[in-house]
Amino acid sequence: MKLSQFKFKLPEDKIALHPTKYRDESRLMVLHRRTGEIEHKMFKDVLDYFDDKDVFIFNDTKVFPARLYGNKEKTGARIEVFLLRELNEELRLWDVLVDPARKIRIGNKLYFGEDDSMVAEVIDNTTSRGRTLRFLYDGPHDEFKKALYALGETPLPHSIIHRPVEPEDAERFQSIFAKHEGAVTAPTAGLHFSRELMKRMEIKGIDFAYVTLHAGLGNFRDIDVEDLTKHKMDSEQIAVTREAVQAVNNAKDTGRNVCAVGTTVMRAIESTVSTDGHLKEFAGWTNKFIFPPYEFTVANSLISNFHMPLSTLLMIVAAFGGYDQVMDAYNLALKEDYRFGTYGDAMLILDK
Repeated sequence: MKLSQFKFKLPEDKIALHPTKYRDESRLMVLHRRTGEIEHKMFKDVLDYFDDKDVFIFNDTKVFPARLYGNKEKTGARIEVFLLRELNEELRLWDVLVDPARKIRIGNKLYFGEDDSMVAEVIDNTTSRGRTLRFLYDGPHDEFKKALYALGETPLPHSIIHRPVEPEDAERFQSIFAKHEGAVTAPTAGLHFSRELMKRMEIKGIDFAYVTLHAGLGNFRDIDVEDLTKHKMDSEQIAVTREAVQAVNNAKDTGRNVCAVGTTVMRAIESTVSTDGHLKEFAGWTNKFIFPPYEFTVANSLISNFHMPLSTLLMIVAAFGGYDQVMDAYNLALKEDYRFGTYGDAMLILDK
């Protein structure tokens, strides 16, 4: 397929700048992919479509406060530093993006905090905006991480949410089951689940499985090739545990429904599936790029937000729900005032 097939006009006012007051009270569009039928519900109604022993797979990655603002030595120029991942604990090395990048060269020092208490030195160029920083900090690693994160802010995707970060974002840009730190953006489908909803799901007998995919900025990177077969995804770290494998495979073997909560979950499980359609234990990296046509083997339902035009996330949803049906559903969502983006409404695609 071609990149241009995923283009649609998304007015600015359709993009959600804030989440709904309660997590489970966003709207939910339900698409039955076999019949094309569409229903309009509240998110908390999602459990009406599942039964005892069905399995929901969640991404339990945890977002850390990845965006920092510092000043360049001598000139005092304000620099945005976006932490991507820690490369070496002992040496305090981090892979980062800097903006404006043209001002930041190897050997420059950057100062963070009102009292310039955190200092970092640029020791390598990795990409046009990428740098390796060494933080000059004496003290235990835990203390360093705490001090570093205290200077950071919630990494809302500014390419989508055009407003300053607010204190409430620290909680709302994180799922209630977030556990393993490493994401620089939230897996958005999981944000709709409240403690009350998950309790009701438990009472109904629905089982939960957790995988980890540390969502990176590659989710927002522009695709610059028209032929999608030539696009290369950024690698992201994943972990699929034995417990998750057992829960999912048992559900598949007994004919139960398996629901992937989000495109990150779908990428993780499709990256670790065996030839017989069973999930396998895995810890490593994936750069799997899913776009139509694609044969899915693990989940038979998917929950996802309404994504941006031309995004890899939209492509996964279209691959699962059927290109024509999903694009028609998106057009309907625009007419029906569904909210798009990170803090927007949700879609449930069912294989029935």
